[in-house]
Amino acid sequence: MLALLAVLAYLPALTQPFIEDDYGNILLAKAYGTGGWSQMFADPIFRLRATTHVLLYGLNRAFGMHAIAYYAAMILLHVMNTWLVYALGSWPVVGYRISAWAAAFFAIYEGHQEAVMWISGSTEPLLALFGLMSFLFWLRFLSSRQPISRPAWYLGSLLTFCLSLASKESAVIWVLLLALPLAFEPRRLRDAIWLAPQAALATAAAISIFRTRADSFRFNDGSFSLHAPFWLTWPISFERLFWFWGLASLIAIFIWKPPNARRVVTAALAWAGLSLIPYSFLTYSRHISSRQTYLASIGLAIIVGLALGALIDRFGEKHRAVVIAVCAAMLIHNVAYLWTKKRGQFLERAAPTEQLLRLAETTPGPIYMKCFPRPPLAAEAAIELMLPGRTKPDLVWTPQEARARNAVTFCYSPLRP
Repeated sequence: MLALLAVLAYLPALTQPFIEDDYGNILLAKAYGTGGWSQMFADPIFRLRATTHVLLYGLNRAFGMHAIAYYAAMILLHVMNTWLVYALGSWPVVGYRISAWAAAFFAIYEGHQEAVMWISGSTEPLLALFGLMSFLFWLRFLSSRQPISRPAWYLGSLLTFCLSLASKESAVIWVLLLALPLAFEPRRLRDAIWLAPQAALATAAAISIFRTRADSFRFNDGSFSLHAPFWLTWPISFERLFWFWGLASLIAIFIWKPPNARRVVTAALAWAGLSLIPYSFLTYSRHISSRQTYLASIGLAIIVGLALGALIDRFGEKHRAVVIAVCAAMLIHNVAYLWTKKRGQFLERAAPTEQLLRLAETTPGPIYMKCFPRPPLAAEAAIELMLPGRTKPDLVWTPQEARARNAVTFCYSPLRP
């Protein structure tokens, strides 16, 4: 049922074409896969996004440039993460009754849509996938007293933590998320020593990031700066994350006071707040982009799950229609928004390269890129991947060369169907 909810919500993604950044990332993955993965691990920037390049290379080898296969893989990643959110019920602070409703909300939630509906946003679901696995193995390690299985759970947690670190730079925050179960059970604080390897690996990754910041576009395009007003970006993003269903759930929890509400809400707010920290050092915006709320939205989902459980306790027996109406409203709001507003936005983002490809299919000579609202790399990579018979020099970027080569002019028109 959880898988069906996730597929229902994000089904429109299967009809989307590639979006501009996708071409460059797929081309880079092909270069790494054919030229040797050692090149990727030697790259100071992209080695911390290795899982995305492995995924894109595998999809390209298996399915070529058929976009539907890539979007199907994105939805599958989201389904797997939905299942793992349900598995958070093994954490006594949450429990399966809350995690079941939390997973249902996480499956359909539109707020993190870019992480599912944008192939280049796969870093976020991959970071969450391996991080959640590490967290669940960690919980089993903490609760197990079997001398044989306990080391296996710990090793599984450590290995999947490493895979999360290889998915995106922000995965360093998993060290603090792994510490949450210890904070809620003081008697387990002695187990904090077992997080030393994770802390050391995260520190090494952070040092690696900062030592190569001069070569990283993330430090030059406003994505991360220690001078950014994070004290504004973090609370604004936190407020946006919880609007609307999160705020309504918090109000309902405050009024109905379900059992263990304080512990659950504290844990969920801590999860959401910690997950937003790595993304809050922006200079180009005062709020975090939707894809970067993917991990934080698990905390939101737990709070919604607690409120839905309280709703059932209060109205489930005598006023079941109230429960059905709230669940239906939640489903319709999120799914309709994804199927209409968000799908339209992604089609709009893909339109420039789609128009260029249609022209290139019928134009044997050079094309003068008079007005293309995307980086040149997006156009060149799209031509190379989608029309392999053509080469990069077929795109002309200066009027002088266009006149000399008698190039056909391309100018993106947003009104063109």
